[in-house]
Amino acid sequence: MTAEFLEPALGELSAADRALFQAYGAGPIRTPPFDHVHHAFEAHVARHPRLTAVEHLGESLTYAELDAKAGLLAEFLVRGGVRPGDHVGLFLTRSISMVVGVLAVLKAGASYVPLDVSTTPEAQLRHAVRVARIDVVLTTSADTLPGHLAAVVAIDTLPDVGSFCRTNTAESDIAAVVFTGTSGVRISHAGLCNLLLTAPGSLGVTPGTRVAQLLDIGCDLAMWEVLGTLANGGTLVLRGEDVRQTARAVDVLIATPSVVATVDPETCPRVHTVAVAGERCPQSLADRWSRRATFHNASGPTEVTIVNTVQRYEAGRGQLTIGRPVPNTTVYVLDDAQEPLPPGEIGEMWVGGAGVTAGYVGDPELTARRYRPDPFLGGGRLMFRTRDLGRWTADGQLEHHGRAGDQVEVLGYRFELDTVTAALERAADCEQATTLVHDGRLVGFISPRTAAPELAKLAVSQRLPHYCVPTLIVPVDALPTTGRGRVDRRALLSCLDGRSPALRG
Repeated sequence: MTAEFLEPALGELSAADRALFQAYGAGPIRTPPFDHVHHAFEAHVARHPRLTAVEHLGESLTYAELDAKAGLLAEFLVRGGVRPGDHVGLFLTRSISMVVGVLAVLKAGASYVPLDVSTTPEAQLRHAVRVARIDVVLTTSADTLPGHLAAVVAIDTLPDVGSFCRTNTAESDIAAVVFTGTSGVRISHAGLCNLLLTAPGSLGVTPGTRVAQLLDIGCDLAMWEVLGTLANGGTLVLRGEDVRQTARAVDVLIATPSVVATVDPETCPRVHTVAVAGERCPQSLADRWSRRATFHNASGPTEVTIVNTVQRYEAGRGQLTIGRPVPNTTVYVLDDAQEPLPPGEIGEMWVGGAGVTAGYVGDPELTARRYRPDPFLGGGRLMFRTRDLGRWTADGQLEHHGRAGDQVEVLGYRFELDTVTAALERAADCEQATTLVHDGRLVGFISPRTAAPELAKLAVSQRLPHYCVPTLIVPVDALPTTGRGRVDRRALLSCLDGRSPALRG
């Protein structure tokens, strides 16, 4: 069963295309068991209090211990003046205190604003405080914050109180504000529960399932790791310096393709589920992991609550796509006039339903531009403009075709860089690639360093016009990544300018 689209919004589509537009574009209807994500965590506290909830570098807390520490901190925040709907900064580095802080803010009825102080510049911290109107920042005694930022509370220095009375507080609809660049996206509890507590977003996590926490806390995918684990009763394993060591000790990995590419599936025999999102996934990476584990390729911007489409990919059984809408969400492929396109035609993807977030904090003008009334669902609901291009395949899978307006022009021809990257990755010895324009010429980067540039160039020339063939192809050991796990294009441009010799092929 799926949502019914309103007939007037289907425009000039034929009867057959209307049926497919509806069948492909609407996810199944499911009812999440909770409407606030920390309530799901608290249910597992009651069911198995002694189960390990979180581990980090030899330390651990059970569900009961984590709940008690988070409850104490929540009470400290409430008595300190934090009110339902307030925004509380969570500015620290990866630690068990980080997890305590997330839950404490939610229990206090507030929304947390996560930023990793080891990767976030001071100017960005101050920008977040100003835009989100943050009065209180949670951190740890091991982290250093700029002066005169806000009232600062070091989570790990609070006294260990055995018993205390909790102040009753109202619940907030908004769980977190996640910054993407300069804009803070308001993510709701309902949207999180919709993704994390229904399949496929729940990823089969059950009590005792060990899930890695690999990503920067400021990344929306980190919410999938942290809250997705604790809301389903799993054990969250925070990584140390070595991503691969953590991966060997868990059952589930959630990360960007660039991070997962650093891990050899042959060394991770207990990993049974992998989910990637945040950037395009190389075919070779999906093939390699899907032979050993259930592999989910997901897609979606932060504004639609982490991801909104997921494909369970199996090597040798069809093409790699970004899948279908998750439960209670919709995807519309529209033309420039926001009219529906029939399956098979490329258009811009708009997203509706339960995953659509509550807009940008402090920026009603940008919210009004990107969030529009949803004519397909009606009822005052909104849809979000992703700026991604997509196309439905004949069997109802969604193909990603790059970013709208992100075309480049080389030799007088316009095309999408992702098209070239996908062709580079078809070379037999290329595991991952990316493409840039530098000084007016097309440059491809391929990894590993042993990959042959001539084979990569041949792979492109066999599939794309001559103007899409890079004039330079640079093999590197691995593509550099940002703190949030995506390919670091700035570092690659520095390599071309001669400023980063370590990356040169």
